[in-house]
Amino acid sequence: MPSEAHSKKGSSELPGLGDFQVQKPTEVERKYTYFDLFRYSTLGERFLLALSMIVATLASVFIPYFILIYGEFTSLLIDRTVGVGSSSPTFILALFGGGQRLTNASKEENNQAIVDDSIAFGVGSLVGSVIMLVLIIIAIDVSNRVALNQINRIRKLFLEAILRQDMSWYDTSSGTNFASKMTEDLDKVKEGIGEKVAIVTFLIMTFIMGIVASFIYGWKLTLVVLSCSPFIIVATAMVAKIQSSLAEKELKAYSDAGGVAEEVFSGIRTVLAFSGERKENERFAKLLVPAEVTGRKKGLYSGIGAGVMWLLIYCCMAIAIWYGVDLILDQRDLEVRQYTPAVLVIVLFAIIMGAQNLGFSSPHVDSFAVALGAARNLFRIIDRESQIDPMSPLGSKPDSITGRLRFEGIHFRYPSRPDVEILKGLTVDVEPGQTVAFVGASGCGKSTVIQLMQRFYDPEQGQVKLDGRDLRSLNVAWLRAQIGVVGQEPVLFATTIGENIRYGNPQATQQEIERAARNANCHEFISKLPKGYDTMVGERGAQMSGGQKQRIAIARALVRNPKILLLDEATSALDPTSEKRVQDALELASQGPTTLVVAHRLSTVTNADKIVFVKDGVVAEQGTHDELMDKGGLYCELVNITKRKEASEGADEDKAALALPKRNEQDIVSAQDDEASDEEDDDEYEDEDGNDVGVNPAYTASGSKDDVFSVSSRGKRRSQRRKKKNKVEEPKITFMQLMKLNAPEWRYIVWGCIAAAMHGVTFPLWGLFFGDFFGILSNGDEAVVRHEGNNISYIFIGIGLMAGLGTMLQSYMFTTAGVKMTSRLRQTAFKTIMSQEIAFFDDDKNSVGALCARLAGDCSNVQGATGARVGIMLQAVVTLAVGMIVGFVFSWQQTLLTIVTLPFLCLSVYLEGRFIAKSVQWAKAAIEDASRVAVEAIANIRTVNGLGLEQQVLERYTLQIDQVDLACRKKVRFRGLVFALGQTAPFVAYGVSLYYGGLLIANDGLPYEDVIKVAEALIFGSWMLGQALAYAPNVNDAIISAGRLMKLFEKTPTQSNPPLNPYNTADKSEGDIVYENVNFEYPTRKDTPILHGLNLTIKKNTTVALVGPSGSGKSTCIQLLLRYYDPVSGSVNLSGVPSTDFPLDTIRSKLGLVSQEPVLFDRTIAENIAYGNNFRDDVPMQEIIEAAKKANIHNFVSSLPQGYDTRLGKTSQLSGGQKQRIAIARALVRNPKILILDEATSALDLESEKVVQQALDEARAGRTCVTIAHRLSTVRDADLICVLKRGVVVEQGRHEQLMALNGIYANLYMMQQIAG
Repeated sequence: MPSEAHSKKGSSELPGLGDFQVQKPTEVERKYTYFDLFRYSTLGERFLLALSMIVATLASVFIPYFILIYGEFTSLLIDRTVGVGSSSPTFILALFGGGQRLTNASKEENNQAIVDDSIAFGVGSLVGSVIMLVLIIIAIDVSNRVALNQINRIRKLFLEAILRQDMSWYDTSSGTNFASKMTEDLDKVKEGIGEKVAIVTFLIMTFIMGIVASFIYGWKLTLVVLSCSPFIIVATAMVAKIQSSLAEKELKAYSDAGGVAEEVFSGIRTVLAFSGERKENERFAKLLVPAEVTGRKKGLYSGIGAGVMWLLIYCCMAIAIWYGVDLILDQRDLEVRQYTPAVLVIVLFAIIMGAQNLGFSSPHVDSFAVALGAARNLFRIIDRESQIDPMSPLGSKPDSITGRLRFEGIHFRYPSRPDVEILKGLTVDVEPGQTVAFVGASGCGKSTVIQLMQRFYDPEQGQVKLDGRDLRSLNVAWLRAQIGVVGQEPVLFATTIGENIRYGNPQATQQEIERAARNANCHEFISKLPKGYDTMVGERGAQMSGGQKQRIAIARALVRNPKILLLDEATSALDPTSEKRVQDALELASQGPTTLVVAHRLSTVTNADKIVFVKDGVVAEQGTHDELMDKGGLYCELVNITKRKEASEGADEDKAALALPKRNEQDIVSAQDDEASDEEDDDEYEDEDGNDVGVNPAYTASGSKDDVFSVSSRGKRRSQRRKKKNKVEEPKITFMQLMKLNAPEWRYIVWGCIAAAMHGVTFPLWGLFFGDFFGILSNGDEAVVRHEGNNISYIFIGIGLMAGLGTMLQSYMFTTAGVKMTSRLRQTAFKTIMSQEIAFFDDDKNSVGALCARLAGDCSNVQGATGARVGIMLQAVVTLAVGMIVGFVFSWQQTLLTIVTLPFLCLSVYLEGRFIAKSVQWAKAAIEDASRVAVEAIANIRTVNGLGLEQQVLERYTLQIDQVDLACRKKVRFRGLVFALGQTAPFVAYGVSLYYGGLLIANDGLPYEDVIKVAEALIFGSWMLGQALAYAPNVNDAIISAGRLMKLFEKTPTQSNPPLNPYNTADKSEGDIVYENVNFEYPTRKDTPILHGLNLTIKKNTTVALVGPSGSGKSTCIQLLLRYYDPVSGSVNLSGVPSTDFPLDTIRSKLGLVSQEPVLFDRTIAENIAYGNNFRDDVPMQEIIEAAKKANIHNFVSSLPQGYDTRLGKTSQLSGGQKQRIAIARALVRNPKILILDEATSALDLESEKVVQQALDEARAGRTCVTIAHRLSTVRDADLICVLKRGVVVEQGRHEQLMALNGIYANLYMMQQIAG
């Protein structure tokens, strides 16, 4: 296939979007038409698609062919039975050696002729069926191939489009739930451009061909019958129109709910800490309501449409019979008759089968509308012109730069908060190689400067210049390649440490990586890890402690040899040892490049070449440290505040220092080196601090994610091994269990079943009366014929009413049941996931992307099998059963023979089920894997952009998608065969049945109308069955998905959650906290013990500080207290009761957590604060404001245009300090008895820190407080300081006692003093 080669070539240079680009979208919302779905097909593919449509059209010619041959045969049966006059002329039967013309022949001659006709009819049917089978297979397979090529392309383009977007798009489109778009929307598009095109062409062309044939045979009758058609078409069209708009609404509702799920699973630790499960369940449920309402409406409208259609079809028949009888009787005695019973049969059947196929095409056409709705979502993003496109080749790339920067009169506001101006005319000059520090209060715009430098945003007015060139004139990717960034919350990717560093510079050799690691002071701890640089990091770096992550991030920045280094709070989150080392690493690093530093701690910037004090979005003062101190302005004030703080702390030091033998600095430094090597040992024991990062999956040794940004062959083999393992796990469930999921809606289902049965009965009834009608035609008395003919017309209208009503009820009831079930399943699944313990979320299989994909995909799949599909199945079964009864009453021999043909129909279905089931699992796993790559990249888009990894993410995703593509191809291999069997089997059945019936008429004298009754009742029934089975595939998907859901629902959390007893009430959890012989290892890393028999007592209402090197188990202690995990052995006791005896909510209700990187939700500020107290539904505004005041954030919030109703989007534009203070307000609202501060002030600048520290000091009063701190100065006045190392407490006491001890603590403290 030339087209294949072409598309292969196309895919290697994918970014050439220009090949397919339709005109550029203007700002006006673009309307997409159905043809836009094919905008990404190559010429060859369009040609193939056209080919498949032509082949489908050819196949459709055979339907009228079967009708003609049938008409000729039945007509001859009447003629030969009457035996008077000459028999009707035939055209097709004559080809196969039948259709002899006899005039007034004897009974024997007629019987012989009937036998010949029967044989000819049988052979003719068989030949036609085989040709049609082959044509349909070709049409469907070709169209599926073409569709998959395009979907593959769109998947890649979609991710590429998302990666191309500028930050402002990410800030403002928080609802873009990527995982669900990737899976659901693309599946819907695939439905709309694949086999459905061929199937619909086939179905619609049968209608057209039928009409053509009818006009040739009898135009008068055709016109009368056709008079009903416009109504049928109008009814169908209106329904489709309503459907598509509803479908889009439904999609949107589901996508909103999906967005909530993604957010909640990402911040699961925060949700659990504040017992927000119930609140989140409610929020999720609320978002599902609109989807349910729209779904029900959709069912009602399509029911009405289908009902009207059936009614009209039966009216059509009634009219045809009433008028046809007249035409036949008028010409009865002529030699050349135009209207024979054959013509009536041909016209009636050709039009009805055509119209019915038109009707059957409506669910398929429906999928075109849905596809268009889904494609709109995707194309809108693909077509959006990004203002700052990191992948565009435009812009200049100077050969070398010196690194002179100038910020000139910059005005800026974040696009998501256009009413707050952040920078108001900032001007700063930076000479090449200088280190310039920005200081100032939280939220004054320091970090904004860094984001503008990376060109995440463009200023509204003014320019940022590099070597005198405006950044906007430079190539975005080139610019970012010149810059190394170390941020406040470093993001590492789920791959090895080595790879993470290599992201800074994909060309780097192992030597260069190690050199960068040495410079960043992390080579040592990495090489001590069992796997060294090949150690897995964990999703978002959750397996590393803060200091380790930060140093890896620095290595990543250094390996690029950047010309410009941006340090945004790079050391704030570190403990003293790490900070000292990181600070050294940074000082080394910033010697060559031009460096911009944002710092909260002034001690870290005193040696900068220039310090810029930013206030209210402008430069308040600038100069070196000394100049500014002499000037005595704002900076000087700030330094003095800090000094005062340190002085008050330093007074006691002097006493402690006197007690120390005099050591010169040299000694202290060498001591610090010991300490350092000590810390490295630690790291070997434990490189996990389990920081609250939302997710902390296990990257165990086999590291199931070798394929992260580079698919090595080893990784591939391993992933195949993994696939084999996963296959086993697919839970099996029976169809009955599947139906049980729908049990609560049984009323709807019962009504739906009754309606379906009613509809099903109509087909055999119709066959019965149709046979009677043929019997009448051989009657000699014209008056009787007319009278009976009219009666049958009335009966047909009655049948029509029955069918219409049945269809309408069936559609509405089943859809309602299905929709109700889907939202119930989504809620239950969400609830179940929310009730799992943290270890569940740590598991690699349950990453956020995978959970969201499961929540979205599986629930809607189950709806596929229950509800409407069941109705169609039931209808088919009823049709068959009634048909068989009719058959056995009239001619048991012929019935038996006809039944023999039915297994063919059923077999075709069974085969389909088998093939599809196998490939579904594959495709599912592959898509989840691939979307994990994408979701991770998008969640950390700033890091991806900053490092210029877009191309790599795309390549890695492309590799994964090619796997998906293979899986999908497997899935559709036999679709063509199956559909074709369903279409042709009835005709084979007619051939066999009537052939045998003819022999029975000739040899046993069976009345011919009985033969027709049996054939019609049975075969029409089986024809219906074939149609119903077109829906079979979804049953398999559904059974697999339902199995997964059942398995999820059965999953009970392993953590015990006892009921409330008198001895474990909330008040009991307020007393002393005692850690007794606690041993602990993280469930996902069983071989790495973290705590070794830890003993620790925290007295009621005291403040206890846990200090110690990175990775010594400090955060672990807190996680055990919050019962994120339970100890492996030993216990954590509150007032003497083990924590495991408390209900989770009870114990957590008394704990207020403020963590290092606070997770805030996409809600208003007020709601975020109220989140702290989820035990009450409405926390009064009064309390919220009270808490905000205590946390020192009230003034800032009130200054926002929308105040407390400001929504925090996905990427909230608050500064670290503001987020942190909102988090403190959140903790205070619940009025906790125990306050847990995990590095709560580390990420703040001095002013905020002072403010926050005050807030915390007030908050601590009268409460037990456990704090973890790296900066020792913040914990001097704690009642007890515990130094942890390797999971045990090595020193404890008050600050003075520990200083006197002159051990680890004293060392750390002195070091920080020197550093500071």
